[in-house]
Amino acid sequence: MIDFTHFLACALLAKASFAFPAPFANVARQAGDTCPASVVSCQNVSGVNSCCVETPGGELLQTQFWDFDPSTGPADSWTVHGLWPDNCDGTFEQDCDPSRNYPSITNVLSDNGKEDLLQWMDEFWVDINGKNEQFWSHEWNKHGTCMSTIAPSCMPEGSKTGLDAASYFQLAADTFKSLPTYEFLASAGIEPDETKTHTLADLTSAIKEAHGFLPALDCKKGALNSISYYFNLKGTVMNGSLVAFDAPKAGSCPKNGIKYLPKTN
Repeated sequence: MIDFTHFLACALLAKASFAFPAPFANVARQAGDTCPASVVSCQNVSGVNSCCVETPGGELLQTQFWDFDPSTGPADSWTVHGLWPDNCDGTFEQDCDPSRNYPSITNVLSDNGKEDLLQWMDEFWVDINGKNEQFWSHEWNKHGTCMSTIAPSCMPEGSKTGLDAASYFQLAADTFKSLPTYEFLASAGIEPDETKTHTLADLTSAIKEAHGFLPALDCKKGALNSISYYFNLKGTVMNGSLVAFDAPKAGSCPKNGIKYLPKTN
């Protein structure tokens, strides 16, 4: 379970431009080694082992879809797009370790006792063309393999093959569950409608009121289509806690006339 109690405490930390050092060598920790308790990605990480802190991808984006035509997922919920480890300066790495492009994410999750997670993903982490397995593999191969704290040299001795991917998908799912965008907007009286329009300020204010931080909103042909929440990670993918902050840049939505369309199915 991801501990989100740090969010409000960390809200007082100003989001600054941190000069990021050269990538650390991903050297396995020796037996008995421990990680610093308070290290947060993108913040004072110089000299910290990359098994202990996400680097260079210390800026995590939890992205969600609102697919309305054709629709995916429940009518009253957004769906997962991914969990992306951007670098602290907004750039990003991708496809970092092709040797871990597992043939089947379904098998990886099952082998690591994640049947409940797999069932949840079939409902909330869905591909618009119905190719869920292909979608999950893409997200893991492109983004998950770039997360330093679940690199092979950082995994517990004797762990099952694919525990790295299982940990990535669990973190992504837990993060999504803590961010019910549909409920955030509905609590401000903003619900899907064929004709009603909204200002960007109204939408982002509704999210901030419920979540505490500003997201980035993306639109498709003037309609709300995607949202990104921003975090740093305190600790590791397997046992860390997320520290939220305001999106450093706006998304693609216009300032006015934004539709929030109902799902077609």
